[in-house]
Amino acid sequence: MAEQGYSSWAYSLVDSSQVSTFLISILLIVYGSFRSLNMDCENQEKDKDGNPVPNGAFNNGNTNNSESHIFGIQTIDSTQALFLPIGASVSLLVMFFFFDSVQVVFTICTAVLATIAFAFLLLPMCQYLTRPCSPQNKISFGCCGRFTLAELLSFSLSVMLVLIWVLTGHWLLMDALAMGLCVAMIAFVRLPSLKVSCLLLSGLLIYDVFWVFFSAYIFNSNVMVKVATQPADNPLDVLSRKLHLGPGMGRDVPRLSLPGKLVFPSSTGSHFSMLGIGDIVMPGLLLCFVLRYDNYKKQASGEAGGPGTPGRMGRVSYFHCTLIGYFVGLLTATVASRIHRAAQPALLYLVPFTLLPLLTMAYLKGDLRRMWSEPFHTKASSSRFLEGTCSSETLLAQTKALSFASKAAQRKVTWTKARSLEDSEQF
Repeated sequence: MAEQGYSSWAYSLVDSSQVSTFLISILLIVYGSFRSLNMDCENQEKDKDGNPVPNGAFNNGNTNNSESHIFGIQTIDSTQALFLPIGASVSLLVMFFFFDSVQVVFTICTAVLATIAFAFLLLPMCQYLTRPCSPQNKISFGCCGRFTLAELLSFSLSVMLVLIWVLTGHWLLMDALAMGLCVAMIAFVRLPSLKVSCLLLSGLLIYDVFWVFFSAYIFNSNVMVKVATQPADNPLDVLSRKLHLGPGMGRDVPRLSLPGKLVFPSSTGSHFSMLGIGDIVMPGLLLCFVLRYDNYKKQASGEAGGPGTPGRMGRVSYFHCTLIGYFVGLLTATVASRIHRAAQPALLYLVPFTLLPLLTMAYLKGDLRRMWSEPFHTKASSSRFLEGTCSSETLLAQTKALSFASKAAQRKVTWTKARSLEDSEQF
């Protein structure tokens, strides 16, 4: 019996729902990080061409399809990193106590955000499909802006998917929208330094642990689990009841499980494996940061012509190290949930398994001090300042030398005139 129980427990770890959760979460982080890096590379090319374009809404008036011009890029500073767990706690309490009052508004807002995020997820595919048959010219829609055919196609497909999700409430469509939210947040939110990353992830670890383990002692219920699993009323059902429509007019639509998590059914269909998008996005922001730093360091070493960090440590990138740590942390969280047979705060395992290897590796490579404060600070501005200072000092010295030479020449002319006057008088 013990062997049978152990085999069933081990089989549960490699169940289709768990494997799907592992693969999809890692793929979303990798894809979102590389989308973010690609956007940075496009901005750098524009700066080199002398045509910088500010981040704004859709790229109006520009024929380039840079993804970074679709939405604004947000960089988190230290203050925001400290207060983000507090704001998340307040939002969680509002959803816990007033969910019935705000569920329709929250569902509509989530659907709008999911539509935009999934359009961003589909944009590269639509650009690839429309490239052979259409030039990359923009179509004007008046005050709404100008959009390419690929942008219009991705947005139309996204709207169609959201409408089908509202009508059916299928978990697969909900997962697709959650994937779009994950990729968009990883791609458009930046962590500027390792210090901000540690502040943000440490605060969210405390937030996750408190609301999963200790909220039941205060509120007589697991606040995090209840909010994450509570379905919302379908807006079509609410609208039909408000307008007193017939039973067949929007009354038979299902309640909606909001795309704030990824869910995958087991092979037997007996249970679902669930992972919140915060457990993907927050470590994903750290992985996006280290990928950008790996690329920055590679470019810097290439320009300097140096060999980089010697030995085996130099061949291992920060991105690979942190990604392996994320996988081990996710595996540990899954094992812990199976052992305790209860929901676990995934960040309790993901944050140590991602941050500690990264800090250790940065210390061994000698990059810890730079990554901690100003990892992407270039010396170009300071060198230009020093060159300007040196050139101004040289100009000042030359001016002084010329002034001294002119004064000496004047004294010589005065002395020559005086000498000639004396000679004439003697004569």
